[in-house]
Amino acid sequence: MNKTLTTIVTAALLGSTTFAPLAMAQTAAEPAPAAPGAAAPATPAAPAAPATTAATPAASGSYLTEQAVTQISANDYIGNAVYTSADESIGSVTNLILEENGGIVAAVVGVGGFLGIGAKDVAVPMDKITVTRDTQSGTIRLTTTETAESLKAAPEFVTMKDKKAADGAAAPAPASDGATTTAPKP
Repeated sequence: MNKTLTTIVTAALLGSTTFAPLAMAQTAAEPAPAAPGAAAPATPAAPAAPATTAATPAASGSYLTEQAVTQISANDYIGNAVYTSADESIGSVTNLILEENGGIVAAVVGVGGFLGIGAKDVAVPMDKITVTRDTQSGTIRLTTTETAESLKAAPEFVTMKDKKAADGAAAPAPASDGATTTAPKP
């Protein structure tokens, strides 16, 4: 009888601790997010929280739920053509170079060549690229102040991975006959 009573009490305690977080989750409702474009009433006692943008990382525990009008996706850059101010297509973005702490440093543009064959990669600094968004279609247009000739004459951009592969290919191959050589002792 004592063993049965202990089992019932233990089951009741386990059951109550299992359902307690669920009951608390139902009673603690978070306020619904405001509709986009709706202005929230200002409270002068509390300082406004900084908006989360591409330049400022999200605070721990908060995640972006949608892209803001001032934010651009990397997919809008990569594969997109880059035009000169004279409306001449000079190549397309093949990569973006990011800082470890955030922010885009440069867009790597494949210039020269024909249909991407024979093109070289040039890292164009972001301050030389202008982004224009068509509000009706949502398309992005990338324009640069550089000319096709200046980008063709610019140095080629090499990633760390490509540089390491090139350095490894330049190293002499070890002897394949299995013999080892040692330098003479002085």
